Parts: sequence; structure tokens; C-alpha cells
Amino acid sequence: MSNAYRNNLRAQTVDLFYHGYDNYLQYAFPEDELRPLTCGPLTRDRANPKHIELNDVLGNYSLTLIDSLSTLAILASDQSGCVANDTSSENERCPLRDFQDGVQLLVEYYGDGTDGPKGQGKRARGFDLDSKVQVFETVIRGVGGLLSAHLFAVGELPIRGYKPEWIKDEGIHWENGFVYDGQFLRLAKDLAERLLPAFVTPTNLPYPRVNLRSGVQMYRNSPLNANAETGQCPNDATVEITETCSAGAGSLVLEFTTLSRLLGDDRFEVAAKKAFWAVWKRRSSIDLIGAGIDAESGQWINAYTGVGAGIDSFFEYAFKSHILLSGLSYDRNESSLHSPEAFLSAWKQAHSAIKRHVYRSEVFQHPHYIQSDLYTGAARAFWVDSLGAYYPGLLTLSGELEEATATHMLYTALWSKYSALPERWSTYTGDIEQGLRWWGGRPEFIESSWYLYRATKDPWYLHVGEMALADIQRRCWTRCGWAGLQDVKTGELSDRMESFFLGETAKYLYLLFDDTHPLNTLDAPFVFTTEGHPLIVPRHKTGQTTEKALWYPISEETDLHTEDWSTATCPAPPKLLPLTISPVAARRDIFHAATLARLELPIDRASISQENMEEILWGAANDSVAHTNAIHFFPWTIPASYIPANGVCAELKSGSTFDLVFPTYEDSVNSFTSMYRVTEGIMLNTLSGMKLAMVRENDHLGENFRIYSLQTTLLGRDEKVFMSRAMVATFNPLDPYFTRVRDGQVLDLLIDYETNPVASEADKLADDLYNDSPSATHFPIHLPGIPAKDDSDSNFLSSLVQSFQFLLGDSPEPTIPPAPKSPILRRRILIAGISAGPGAAPVPTLDNDPPTLGENAVDSPLIWRTIYFSPHNLCTTVLDASIPRTHTIIVVPRGDCSFATKLQHIPSFPPSSSSLQLVIVLSNLRRNQGSRRIGNRIVPIQPHLHAPQLTPAGIVRANPIPMVLVEDGEAAMEYLKRAKGVAVRRKWWYESQGTRVDNLIVL
Repeated sequence: MSNAYRNNLRAQTVDLFYHGYDNYLQYAFPEDELRPLTCGPLTRDRANPKHIELNDVLGNYSLTLIDSLSTLAILASDQSGCVANDTSSENERCPLRDFQDGVQLLVEYYGDGTDGPKGQGKRARGFDLDSKVQVFETVIRGVGGLLSAHLFAVGELPIRGYKPEWIKDEGIHWENGFVYDGQFLRLAKDLAERLLPAFVTPTNLPYPRVNLRSGVQMYRNSPLNANAETGQCPNDATVEITETCSAGAGSLVLEFTTLSRLLGDDRFEVAAKKAFWAVWKRRSSIDLIGAGIDAESGQWINAYTGVGAGIDSFFEYAFKSHILLSGLSYDRNESSLHSPEAFLSAWKQAHSAIKRHVYRSEVFQHPHYIQSDLYTGAARAFWVDSLGAYYPGLLTLSGELEEATATHMLYTALWSKYSALPERWSTYTGDIEQGLRWWGGRPEFIESSWYLYRATKDPWYLHVGEMALADIQRRCWTRCGWAGLQDVKTGELSDRMESFFLGETAKYLYLLFDDTHPLNTLDAPFVFTTEGHPLIVPRHKTGQTTEKALWYPISEETDLHTEDWSTATCPAPPKLLPLTISPVAARRDIFHAATLARLELPIDRASISQENMEEILWGAANDSVAHTNAIHFFPWTIPASYIPANGVCAELKSGSTFDLVFPTYEDSVNSFTSMYRVTEGIMLNTLSGMKLAMVRENDHLGENFRIYSLQTTLLGRDEKVFMSRAMVATFNPLDPYFTRVRDGQVLDLLIDYETNPVASEADKLADDLYNDSPSATHFPIHLPGIPAKDDSDSNFLSSLVQSFQFLLGDSPEPTIPPAPKSPILRRRILIAGISAGPGAAPVPTLDNDPPTLGENAVDSPLIWRTIYFSPHNLCTTVLDASIPRTHTIIVVPRGDCSFATKLQHIPSFPPSSSSLQLVIVLSNLRRNQGSRRIGNRIVPIQPHLHAPQLTPAGIVRANPIPMVLVEDGEAAMEYLKRAKGVAVRRKWWYESQGTRVDNLIVL
């Protein structure tokens, strides 16, 4: 794309902004009280307070003006032909002059933020307005817009050719006669202080709304309303809902931190950071966060999660807070939630969970994000929302370039199809989801295009921006501004111009087309907020800013990863293929996104003709309906010369699925008890009539099947399906599609150990027989009162009814038999790796279940009871000859020599039932020894015996000694020290068509 062509697009973007801005000023600030009926300003719906989609945003404080000023400041870097003090022509546009006039206008209406006479404006003293607003929207639009405009005004953010001079005790003198002395910073403080009462909650999560004048009187449980004398809540007050969202509670750090640093007042920064970490600490066990959360209880409202609405900017602020804070000095040894590393760690952890549970790779046609279950990661819905289009831009900023490029292609295909982005679109149906057809002028898609262009310089993204600009000009123009689309198919307009259309959409389009803009080349830790306002914390004192670098302790801590990200580097842009122009256009999966979007299918609208395209590009045509497949490629503005002449499209991948349905057997348990949920998945009580839906996948261990659905229950990527050994023993079908295979790598180490005489119910659950992992946190924990192994309907139902009656308060707590005075036994099952190599010996195992322990067992049925703990690692010292003769088990620590050497230091002995049966080597996980978890499979390190076993005399051992390796040596040692009986038991897995079903676990 030539510079002249790009400049033309930039000029059109300026026209687009001013068409909306000029009309806004005309109708929002008229010289008289007459307003056109069809072009009046959009105000709050006071007749319907529950009209939250309107009232949450608008506070009747000139929101659009505040949101537009940072865009004017960005446009002001292009002052070609503009004389700042020349007002001779009404049509002349001088963005710098308009920016300064806009600042003056807002101060005229709302005062200068002081307590004196100048603090009173035409409309209000500051933001002393009887308006109930949403905290989140007011922070990102109001506070953020004021701060960004302030930073431009004082020169902390660059405007080409603008060199402000701060005169002590006066301020900055502008050409229009106005003196800027920090009015916007004081107004930002006034607005933010009116929001602070919302942060006084038991959870540190802010209430969703606040009245700018009266505070939080609508929340009866607010601590500010707890005192009868000082409380604000009138008896007849309407109780407001306390549900906020992760994005609303966690996306305040950038604005409030900047405000605190400029003022030297920590209140705002501390409140915002506490809210962020309050959301993060409530993440699920798989590191996902939900959308809705209650500010008073801290409980999630529902179990849906994704990257879009209600969650989006939380991830954005996690990474951008790292950038903003990285420009500040602080003690890097301080373990503080203020540190940029803390936010970076949260982002890395969050993105890893999204990549694992929400992201669908190319196996599902083309990469995209779905809606998943907060707790399991299972798929819950298959729609893509337009808000989620920001995520490729965030990925680009954080260095995840390939994922960003691939996922952005789908949004490009959807825009090509609908000439806008519908609010929700279903990958399942290929159509708009639930009639959500509107596009309100959202910037997220254009924002990501700008980030990707800055990272790659691929002209593809310039043509993406050109497509968006042309479609907006063609479809959204009105005589008094720009309307959103109520229906992207029909072109029906909504009677509303969102403030973010001028504050973000026009801004990102302009920056996309202006390659030399100062913000595109600024080497500093500045960020764009989620409302598109650039912010930076100055490193030095300027006028009303402070030299004080604030760093306040926060008492509430959270778990942080300890990975070192300091060595991470941003990836290089994709290499240009020979004889091509655009790396994206030359991708072999270029048509996969188009296929997923069903771009080849019409949407019952006429296509754009080649003859009409030039008119549409330059705004001459008036055609508002959606067009699809204009030139059989996307974006539809891209020249044919960008497409490789001999390009080859890769084969479209799809997940290989397989459904295994079992027949119904007589005397099987009914459907109510056939399966139930446990900690890490689903426990099956029967396979009778069961349908296992599986998908074929590949990981580091090779190809495998993963069960993703049982009957109609969807499973998450890391969820398992458990079957008891007792059930397997009674079910052994001769089925070629379902084969039991003995595990040759691992086995179960059973330990009956002595515990305290009075054992709590929690201890009992932690030591459940069905534990299948070396850590209790991975075990399927059963609900109290529900037997884990008794499949009889009567016992199950009676215990279930008893538990529910207790929870509802209809019966006393179920009676627990008193513990005996002597110590009782519990059984722990650990994973052990079987030895391999020329010196490996078979382990004497139990193929069937050993006898179970009774409720208060004091004796173990396991026959290995004599255990010797070697005080050294058996690398240089030979054991006493009596030890292997009188002990069935020898426990030795790992390390310092080979496994074969350890065995060689055990004397020969005559085999008998009371002599040595097994050597257990204990790893030390603190030294990074032990097992690996790959997907749903635990892969312990197997002891490798590289040569036949020898005696201490160097003779080949006649009776080789079995050896196993236990990964969690410290925990195993504690159980073995209290052991009253030990045994080993074979493990099994199931295959289908010769491929392992990876997440089907036999306990």
C-alpha cells in the first residue's frame, strides 16, 4: 500500500472522527435550547432506572467529550495546514486547537476542580451530580479520559510540534487564552473520590454502581450503611443488585495507579489492586475466572468463562499493569502484589489456562475461543463475541504472535461476511447467535489489527482497516454523526453513537494508517487502557505531578508463580515467502478461517460489484446492507496481487471422533447412580448403556483418545473418567473396541498406615481408597454420606437422603461411630515406577483387590510388614547380611549413584516369605526428581537397571530383587514410617482400536 493511498485513508479517518465530534458538540452544547428532534444528545433514562445498558454508561457529565479528547490529542500530531490561533474558517480543522478548546469547554461546564469560585461550572461543581453510574465504565471512560488528556496537555504524552512550558504558579498558556494548570487532574480526583465508597466491601470487590452525589445508599449491606446514625440507606430505598463482573472489578488498576502516582495519594491505587487480586484469588482450581461475581459474598454467579464479555479487560489489565508498573522504581526483592512481576505472573497463568481450556486449535477447523466451564474447562457454548476480538491484540502485545495471527483471521472473515462484527456468532450453526445482530461501533477488531500491524508490518492489516473504514462509511453515516448497527444483516441503525466510537474506533484506525505517529514510535512504558486512553506514569515532576514514587504494602496476598520470565523475548515477525507481499495472505491455512465463518455462503444480500467498489471505498455510495464474498477473498479490499499465484491451501483438519456405546446389561444400576462427579472428573458405577464420546489427539506421549463426553455430560480437557477395579472385575467384555491392557510402567503401592485414634471426617476423605495420585489434592474426593464403592441402590439413596436432610436442617448430623482408643489404620495408594532394563526383576503384585480395611481397623491384611529404612544411599556401604533376610521391604533414598549400584550393596539371601520382597527408592521432588504429568497421564521416572544384578562379590544374582521408584519421597516416607502393612498392585488402562484412552482411569 503506497504512502499516498495510506494518507488518503488517514484523511478519511480524520473526516470520520470530525463528522461525529462536530455534530456532538453542536447538539450537546448548543448556543440555545433548541435541539433537533432526531439529533438530540443521548441522556440517561430517568423514567426507567433499570435501563442499565444506557444508564450504566451515561452519567450526564459530557462523557463523549471526555472520551474524545485523547483522540483529538493524537490527531493533533498532524498539523499540516493548521494554524492554531486561526479561527477564520468554520470548516477548518485544527485538532490541537480543538483539543485545547475541548479542555476549556469541559472546565467551563464542570469547574476547575478547586473548592473556590472557579470550581463551580455551568453544569456542576466537579461531578457533584445526582447520577447512579457503573463504577467500571466511569473509571475507564471518565477518569481514564481525564488523565490521558492531562498527560497530553502537560507534554508527558507526545504531540508532534507541541512543547508546553509550565510557568511556575501559573500553568501552561495556550493560544486560545486558556491557562492549563492541572484542572483535569483535579477533576479526575474529584470523580474518583466519588467512586471510592463502592470499594468498601467485605471482599474488596467493588459494588457495581455508585451515585456520584450520595454514594452507595442503594446497598443495604454496605459497611458504610451499617451504622444507624451515619448510614445512608433509607428504609424505602430500592435494593440494588450486588453482582459485578471480573472485567468491571479487575480493570481499574491502570487508571487508579496513574492517578495515585500523579497525586501522591495511595487510596486509588490500593483499592484497584485489592480488587484485582480479589478476583484473581477466586479463580478456579484450573486457573479460570468467571464473568459474574457477587461483591458481598465473593461467589461466582455462574460457571461460564471465556475471553469476551464480562471477563475481557481483566486479562488486558493483568499484562498492561505489568508494563505500566515496569517504568517505576521499586525494590525487586520485595514480595509485593504491587510488583510488575506479580501482574505478569497472573497474565501468564491466566493465558496458559485459556490456551488449555478455552482455546480450540486447528483441530477444530480453525483456531478460536469458546465458552467453557469455570471449574472443569468443559465446553459450554460455541459462540464467539465481538468483544473477544481484543484478545489477538493482547496476545500480540505479550509476544504470542502466532496464536494472535490465527485467531484474528476468523474475526477478519466474519467482518468480511457481515460488513461488521455481530455481537455473537456461533461456530456451531455458522449463524448469528440468539438474534444478537448488533454492532455498536466496537473498536476491538480494529484495535487488534493495529497491534498486529505494528508487530508484523504486514500490509494485510492495512487492508483490514481499509475494509472496516469503508464499511463504516457506507453503513453507519447519519447527518448528525455515526450510528451503530442494530442489525448487521439488514443495516438497520440504532439511535445511538457510542462515546467509544470516537474515543477508540476512530483512534485505532488513525494510528493504523499513520505509521510515523509519535505513539507508534514511543519507547516508554505507556499503555492504552481498555477504553483506548494512553497512560504513562511520569518519571519526573511536571507541574502538578509528583516526584514521589509510591509503593504501598497490601496485606492481602495471593499465590504467585515463581517462573522466571526475564528471559522471555518477543518473537520475530513471520518471514516473507519468496514472490509474495503479505505473510498472512501466503499462509497455507488462509482459507480455514473463511471456511469456519462459512464465508462462501450468502446471507441473502447482493454482493458488491467491482464497478461499485470504488464508490463504496470513498464513501460515495449509500448502501447499508451487508455484503459477503465481494471478490471471493477476505478482507474484501485486498488486491489480487497479494495472493500467491501458485499458493497451496493446507488440508482442513478436523478432530477424529469415535463414539463407543455399551449395551444395557441386566441387574445394572439405574441411570441415577450410574455416574457421579468427583474432584477430578466423573466416577462410573457401570458401563451398562453408557455412551463414551472420544476424540483422537496427539501429545508428547503420542496418539491417544480422550473422552470428552459421557452420555450428554461434557468433560474438560483435564477431567478424568474413573472406574473401580471391582467394577472392572465384573465387566470384562470381549470387545475389540474396548480392551484392557496391563500397565508396564507404573503400579500402585498400597500402604496401611497408623493414624491418630480420633480421626476427623476430612482425614478419612483424604485417605479414600480410590485415590489415584501421589497427592491428595488430585484424588477424587467423595461427598460425606455417599459411599464410594457400594453400588447398591438402597445404600446409596438412603445415605444421599440422609446427607441432604442434614444440609437442609431437617435431621441431626449423621452419627459417626466413636473411634477406638487404640490407633486405627488408613490406606494410602501411591504411584510407583516399575524398574526397566536388563537388570529389572518382576514385582510380585496383586492382580485383584486386597481385602479392604474396616471402618475402625487396627490390623492390616497386607502381608509385607517388616520395613528397613536405609540411613544412607547404598552407594558405598554394604548392608548387614541379616537385613534382607529379616525385612520384606528396604527403603533407600535416590541419588549419588546408579540404581544397579544400590542393589549391588544388598547382600545375598535365601528367598522366603519373610525375606526381602521389594526395594523402594524414594525421589526428592525438591531436586526436580520424580514424575511428569502430561495431559491426564502421570509418567513416573522408571528405575533403569542397565546391567544384570550383581551381588556385593560381583557375581550375577541368582534371585534378582524387584525395585520400584516412588516420586513423592517425603510424603511416602511419612506413610511408610507408620506402615502396618504394604503391598503392590497392578494398574491397567483401556485401549480402543489399539489407541489408549488417556483419561479413563482404573482405580
